[in-house]
Amino acid sequence: MSTSLPVVKPETLEESRVRAQRLWCTVVHDDPINTMSYVTWVFHSYFGFSLPVAEARMMQVHTAGRAVVSRGARERMEVDVTAMHGYGLRATIEPMGEDADASADDSSGGR
Repeated sequence: MSTSLPVVKPETLEESRVRAQRLWCTVVHDDPINTMSYVTWVFHSYFGFSLPVAEARMMQVHTAGRAVVSRGARERMEVDVTAMHGYGLRATIEPMGEDADASADDSSGGR
């Protein structure tokens, strides 16, 4: 019986560029501590969402348990997640996928 190692194809320069340009998203998660008005205020003041958009995102967090609030380069999303933590909100960064929440495409936010 022979044991062979799997053949690993090295990543091409183009594949490396595509991976580096992958979009990420900031996801805010529901928590039992922060009020709905506070979360709306955070979304409005930090992301620059209009009040109706901030309220809609807050309601998505409240009813679905999570909402995508920003999309972009990983480093920018890390800044947004850190800011959300500073406001006392639960937030994570996730790679963008085809199933990601399309509502973050609104042009009403500053990010």
